[in-house]
Amino acid sequence: MTTLTSAARPASLTAGRLPSWTTGVVLTVAVLASASLFLASGSLGLIRILLVSVLIFTAAMMVLSSLVEGRRKATDRLARIVVTSAFGLALLPLVSLVLSVIEKGATRFDLQFFTYSMRNVVGEGGGAVHAIVGTLWVTGIATVISVPIGVLAAIYLVEYGSGALARSITFFVDVMTGIPSIVAGLFAYALFVLIFGPGTKSGVAGAVALCVLMIPVVVRSIEELLRIVPNELREAAYALGVPKWLTILKVVLPTALAGIVTGVMLAVARVIGETAPLLIAAGFTQSMNNRPLEGPMMTLPVFVYRSYVDQGIPAQAYLDRAWAGALTLILIVMILNLTGRLIAYKFAPKTRH
Repeated sequence: MTTLTSAARPASLTAGRLPSWTTGVVLTVAVLASASLFLASGSLGLIRILLVSVLIFTAAMMVLSSLVEGRRKATDRLARIVVTSAFGLALLPLVSLVLSVIEKGATRFDLQFFTYSMRNVVGEGGGAVHAIVGTLWVTGIATVISVPIGVLAAIYLVEYGSGALARSITFFVDVMTGIPSIVAGLFAYALFVLIFGPGTKSGVAGAVALCVLMIPVVVRSIEELLRIVPNELREAAYALGVPKWLTILKVVLPTALAGIVTGVMLAVARVIGETAPLLIAAGFTQSMNNRPLEGPMMTLPVFVYRSYVDQGIPAQAYLDRAWAGALTLILIVMILNLTGRLIAYKFAPKTRH
């Protein structure tokens, strides 16, 4: 009866690997060691504790992985830790910002804030309903103007464009992408002054300023999405005798619908927080204005800016309104993105049956 030697025994699939719980245990020990180090020195700080914890964790995992798994696996773990740490570092300011806005904006996040304007209000009280309505008006008009123009331009560039005209459109879209927002506001203001006379400020003028910023984002995002639609789908439609315009309408656009909606939402999020162009073109007012063609119209970014810059007495009341306006703006963007994802999910072609 023969027995297998240790060299002849089949290797276990888990041999030479760290247990799955190693990462969690080492990370916990690293955080505790870092916190103890700063506690002993009397200088606690969340950022410093996190940075030192990452360094201790990286060093410990590299040593353990080198001893148990070998150099190649240790190098792989190092790369994974570096990428994950970079992601966490990039996410940290965003999380800090959101938490700060929620904490400070919740002070005035009440019914009065959403039902009152600032008309005849000095000091405490008042609300931002006029700014919320103005933001919806201006952004809605800009979206209605920009999305059809952007979609049609992207379709032309992908499906029909060639020669000097297509190159010219691409060049001007690239130039518009880098235009400072205040220049867009000056353009819209100058345009409406030429048409309606000096001092003209309105919601439509603000929407035109946002269109200058929004159209290139829509064109670029939708153009890239249309290019990744498989050509086999187009060729199959052409083989059945479907004309090109109907192929675009019934095959290409539905296939890219989810991405198109996402691109539009990104463009809306890009412009909804702009302050400089709206301050110049749309102006500001303390009263409700439901007429986009008549008179200045307050928007949430301008409301936040004016509340911070023109602080009265007590100053804290103005700051509270500014933080509440910022929180409202973030919530509007979040709701728009969730709505866009829902639309994309409902109407995009299903890949599973």
